[in-house]
This record gives sequence, C-alpha cells and structure tokens, in this order.
Amino acid sequence: MISVSEIDQSPTVEFDPMCDKENPQKISFEDVSAAAFRIQSGIVKTPCVKSHMSVTFAMEIYLKKDFLQHTGSFKERGARNALLLLSPGAKQRGVISASLGNHSQGLSFHANQLNVPTTVVMPNVAPIMKIEKCRSYGANVIIYGDDMKEAKYHAMILAKEKNLTYINGYDHPHIMAGQGTMGLEILEQVPDVDAILVPVGGGGLLAGVATAVKHLKPHVLIYGVETEKCPSMDNAIKNNGPLSVEIRSTLADGLAVPTVGYNAYFTVKHLLDRMITVNEDWLARAILRLVEQEKYVVEGGGAVGVAAIMAGLVPELVGKKVVCILSGGNIDTTILGRCLERGLAAEHRLVKFKVNVSDRPGGIAELCKLIASTGVSIKDIIQERAWVHGDIFSVRVKVVCETRGTEHKEELRNLIATTYREWYFTGDSDNYPVKTLSPSMTIQDHNDDDDNISH
Repeated sequence: MISVSEIDQSPTVEFDPMCDKENPQKISFEDVSAAAFRIQSGIVKTPCVKSHMSVTFAMEIYLKKDFLQHTGSFKERGARNALLLLSPGAKQRGVISASLGNHSQGLSFHANQLNVPTTVVMPNVAPIMKIEKCRSYGANVIIYGDDMKEAKYHAMILAKEKNLTYINGYDHPHIMAGQGTMGLEILEQVPDVDAILVPVGGGGLLAGVATAVKHLKPHVLIYGVETEKCPSMDNAIKNNGPLSVEIRSTLADGLAVPTVGYNAYFTVKHLLDRMITVNEDWLARAILRLVEQEKYVVEGGGAVGVAAIMAGLVPELVGKKVVCILSGGNIDTTILGRCLERGLAAEHRLVKFKVNVSDRPGGIAELCKLIASTGVSIKDIIQERAWVHGDIFSVRVKVVCETRGTEHKEELRNLIATTYREWYFTGDSDNYPVKTLSPSMTIQDHNDDDDNISH
C-alpha cells in the first residue's frame, strides 16, 4: 500500500479523471434538467417559504429549507445523481469518497437504497454522530488522518487498490448537476425571484444552481456566500483560478474547503454576479435568529446567506425578492450551544463585566441589587480576592448577565460607571477607566478581560 508520506513522489495517486484541473468540465442546463428527472423519486422537494425577517430587513426573504432532506443536507441530490449514472460494473464494485459528514451521509444513504457498496473515509475530527449515521446506512467507514487532505489521499489510494469509483463531494460533474436541481425548484416555488444567496464551500452547489437559474432567467442575481475564515471561492475569483487557502476554525465547518473545485470554478466564473464573505459573529447571530424567529436549527454553512443580509452586506437587494438557501442542519448539539451563546454575546444580550466593590458585608449584595434595578438577569457571578491589587478591602466581582440588547447593556454600563471607580465591560475597548488597566494588573487579568464569553 502507498503511504501518505509517499504521495509527493506519486502524483498519479491523487489524480481524479473526473476532476482534472488541466481539463475542467463545465456542466450544462441539460445536465441539471436530466438530473432533476433522474433523482425526483428519491429526493425531498423541500419547501421555500417566506421568512419572518422580511419586514425587519425591508426585502422579501424566502428560505429554501434543504436541511429537510433525509440526511439533513442538500448533498443527497448530487450523491443520488452520481450513483444512478454509474455503469453496472462500477455499481457492483462500489464507490468510495472522503468527507467530514454531509457528503458521506448522503452518499451512504442513497447507496444503501440503490444497493451500491460504499466506503467513506472520514478524518479523526469528524463528529462521532456523523460517523455513526454513515455506519447505520450500511457504509464501510474508515477513520483516517487528521484532516480532510489526509482522508482524501487515503480514499484515493484505496480507490486504486480496490478498483472503486471515487466520487468527489463537490467537484464531480454529476454531483454538481444534482445540486443544481435545487435551482429549478426555487424558480418553480418563487418564479419572480430577484436574487439567490448560495452557500459556497467547494463550489458544487453554486455551480449547479447558477447553471440552472441563469439558463432560464439570466436576470436573476446569483450571489455566493462564504465565511471569511475560508474564502476559497473569493480567492479563486480574485486570482483567476483556484488557489489553496488556509483553513481556520469556523462555525461553518461544512464550507471549510481549502481549494474550490476546478470544474465548479470553470462552470461558475461567468455566471456569478458577486461573492460575499461574512464574519463569524454575524454567522452566530444568523444561527440564533433562525432558531428564535423561524424555529429552524441550521448549521453554520447553511446560515451564511442570512448572515450576509443581517450584516447589511447586500443593500442593493432592499425591496427585492431574495432566496437564501439553508443548505444543511447537521450541527452538533455542543456546537449549537456555543453558536447560540456567541450570537447572544454579539447582540449584547449576553454580557460579561468585572467591577471592584467593597469587601465589607453587603458590598456584593448592593451590586446585585443595583443590577436587578435595571431589569438585568445575572447568570453567573465569581468573586476574586487574592488577585486584587492595591486595596485590601476590595473584592473583584466578575458577572455574566443577560440583557435585552445593546440599549439595555448601555443602561447597565452607565449605572456601573457612575457607581464604581474600577470596572470593565468585555469588548468595550473605548471605555477603559485608567485604574482598570493600570500597571498593577496582571497579564492574566488583562487576557481574561478580553475573552469572549462564549469561549
């Protein structure tokens, strides 16, 4: 067997004839329409409904709920199309792919339905829940490597050794054509749509949707949206071709693809109207907004379109009909909790501050009474005495509390500022009292102040 360390000396190991950067394949509208007919019996035609957020942002916002597919993401569309297009011999031998979760689940589920043997290689960082889901669908799951790059190389090695068909999760032409069927559904459900916001990771969904929509209605704007932590398509557009970008930890882990697909880029480069990148705070706020107002649990990658609207990045769409694709809902419970807390903190509804109060009896009670007088609810309170410098009769109190938003937080901060001499609100760098960051403070204190409450 060829090891990962030998790959540099064996460039043919990672060559995928269906995703050849020297000979990229551009899908057509006919590919997408044929895929729609081919997969219709096995795919959920998901609803596209008007959002409660429409009034808030002065545009008609429709949400395409593709997280309602059986495995929780749009990936099923392309997976089923690719499997159905296999030759009889390839179906008998089986398929293999590498994925962190959504593509693996979609491929495993539909391969099980179509009686195609399936192997999926998942890196060590893949969520246990997604690993077990793939196994429950009958797939042979191999855990290999520390990241997607190592997992993919190993999958391609196994494909050559065992004569299996490797199916790229975002750049295979049959995958892209299958994903494009969502664009046909959107035009049927919102025929007078003005713009569609498409999540972008490897680019397969964007390429498929753009191909379908631009053929039928060229005036409809196609915007790609990705996280600023992994702006691979934005980087490709700016550099006239795919280039690898550094992957940083992101709430949109499903979009964390370092290099967009060559087929996807070649297909979409003349169809795309604009690329948008959103930051993590707005992504967390979008996840929170979808849970609170729409009652939808959506993963980070599926919420990027909503995040772009909330962040005010598409002012030209005010008054227009806009569809946001909610591409997936496979978010781990622990990550969801962090996202909700991060969103609350970003909206100043979860606030962290510290204040030095008198250590005499009743000192902390007076602080709590003061906080309660504003209608703010205390979630957590911690006292520190050993690390308070200068005044032996003071205690440092760290408070985490819930407010109704920015104005309510300002009311609390103003009250604390007028009552106490030494105080600090996390994130408010323009309100450092001199004594709060005096040389007597330790570095540890300062770093703790800068921590976001959701960390």
